[in-house]
Amino acid sequence: MTASKLAYVRTDEAPRMPPPVSETGAIGWVRQNLFDSVGNAIMTVVGIALLALILPPAINWLFIDAVWTGTSRDACIVEGAGACWAFVYAKFGQFMYGRYPDPERWRVDLTGLLLIAGLVPAAIPRVPFKRETVLYLLVVFPIAGFILLTGGDVDLSGSFWTGLAILAALSLAITALICRNAGIAPASPLKIVAAMYLALAAIFAVVSFDFGLRPVETQLWGGLLVTLVVAIVGIVASFPLGILLALGRRSKLPAVKLVSVIFIEFWRGVPLITVLFMSSVMLPLFLPDGVNFDKLLRALIGVALFASAYMAEVVRGGLQAIPKGQYEAADAMGLSFWQGIGLIIMPQALKLVIPGIVNTFIGLFKDTSLVLIIGLFDLLGIVSLNFSDANWASPNTPATGFVFAAFVFWIFCFGMSRYSIYMERRLHRGHAR
Repeated sequence: MTASKLAYVRTDEAPRMPPPVSETGAIGWVRQNLFDSVGNAIMTVVGIALLALILPPAINWLFIDAVWTGTSRDACIVEGAGACWAFVYAKFGQFMYGRYPDPERWRVDLTGLLLIAGLVPAAIPRVPFKRETVLYLLVVFPIAGFILLTGGDVDLSGSFWTGLAILAALSLAITALICRNAGIAPASPLKIVAAMYLALAAIFAVVSFDFGLRPVETQLWGGLLVTLVVAIVGIVASFPLGILLALGRRSKLPAVKLVSVIFIEFWRGVPLITVLFMSSVMLPLFLPDGVNFDKLLRALIGVALFASAYMAEVVRGGLQAIPKGQYEAADAMGLSFWQGIGLIIMPQALKLVIPGIVNTFIGLFKDTSLVLIIGLFDLLGIVSLNFSDANWASPNTPATGFVFAAFVFWIFCFGMSRYSIYMERRLHRGHAR
């Protein structure tokens, strides 16, 4: 028989064979991620052994033997009792609102709903009206939230408006001087500065209006309310300020670069505890008699300035990763400096440093617990404060409170982490993760 007679040409397509069971599904995932090498296999076995040792008693203490109902410590001091969740239930209002008056807590709830109403459509890429949503989150919500939480009716004397007018005039003069020295047409920058001060004047006029709400001092705020206020204000304020500082540090203007470097290095070299302590204790000593700033406001400013220095370094890392050709491409297209930065350079830089940005946000969120040093009781502070309540003194009360606080912090931090991963995968079309 010749070789030509042994040839065979298939005329129909062969059926596709299913992938091996050992390479797909749960079994395939386990083989590829947990037992792909001897070292990983050993660590997996050790990890399973530790989980088998820790999880059963932890589940037993947290859920099975836990005390879910009760009105005092008597329910939690019985022999063999686990976590005292009755304590968390009884103090839940304080953990969320602090000493915020009970009849007015609906205002805090409404503020939270307004925030969620803006964050949800902003976080979902397919939802339209992104510009309107951003405008709502940056302008409408802060004003509405401030009025709801404080009651509005801020007392702004005539000296305040005089000072604001003087500050606006100085800002316009400095802007014109900088534009003249830099050879830039001053019309557009002056319009921007003037519009900014007009917007500030309108905002101050709105918050000074009497809406008929009961005033609630910030000394009564506490719990998760303070944690979220400090974290959100710090995040929102530090992000744009960090971008400006990063651009300033890379600026070719010596004065701008020097000021940016000094600002960044100063705030990065000072612990946050020191910043909070100085803003609460030392700053009032240098103010004139009769001039005082709210303690929470001082903490917010300190946290925002502190976080902006770290944010600036994260953004600067993204700017340095952009190839020089991108800057040249922006110049070749005839774009101005700010157009090139806003349309070409900055979007790419921010996309590259999404993990670093979110890592800074998560660190800032957890650092809010440090406000306890200046007498502001955030979630962890108010939980610790309630341990001194004799009606709930039991061996399991502190551990239960800390577990609850840790779980709340974990929910927010894990949510930010997962969303950053989602955005990174969605935006990094041309980069391997």
